[in-house]
Amino acid sequence: MITLQGKTIAFLVAPEGVEQAELTEPWQAVREAGGTPRLVSTQSGRVQAFNHLDRGDTFHVDEVVGELMAGEHDALVLPGGVANPDALRMDPAAVDFVRSFFDAGKPVAAICHAPWTLIEAGVVRGRTLTSWPSLRSDLVNAGAQWVDQQVHLCTDGPNTLITSRKPDDLPAFGDALVTAFAKR
Repeated sequence: MITLQGKTIAFLVAPEGVEQAELTEPWQAVREAGGTPRLVSTQSGRVQAFNHLDRGDTFHVDEVVGELMAGEHDALVLPGGVANPDALRMDPAAVDFVRSFFDAGKPVAAICHAPWTLIEAGVVRGRTLTSWPSLRSDLVNAGAQWVDQQVHLCTDGPNTLITSRKPDDLPAFGDALVTAFAKR
């Protein structure tokens, strides 16, 4: 049995716009594996999730990104939704937080539109990853190789990057990130 016992996993989201299933399903996978998920955002309070274009639930923020460094967490998950990564990539503290995981050689998982934040952090050049199909040109233009597959595990460099395309891929994404995070 794979376990994340003793590991703390940061889930970085903007105050509004995260795709709810892309937050809650990986969160549950981490919990079921014995890990401790922590909701990190650019503001304290609550974040508003969405089910595509409809408002979903709100979630309590555990930590504010500007007050943290990657050293306080064992891995990072970047849920998607269109608005979520678009807002994160415009926040310098969020971008620095993402980059700090790569600098520290810690594993990162991103789904759907979340690779926009990876592009802004300057960490995709020379890596192979997948995403929502509309990000293909953005990723290629940033120096990445894009593949159309359910989950892609990239081990180029000292850290592991797990990427996935869409909500339909969430079961495979959850399994892949738990397995990769357990190895770290």
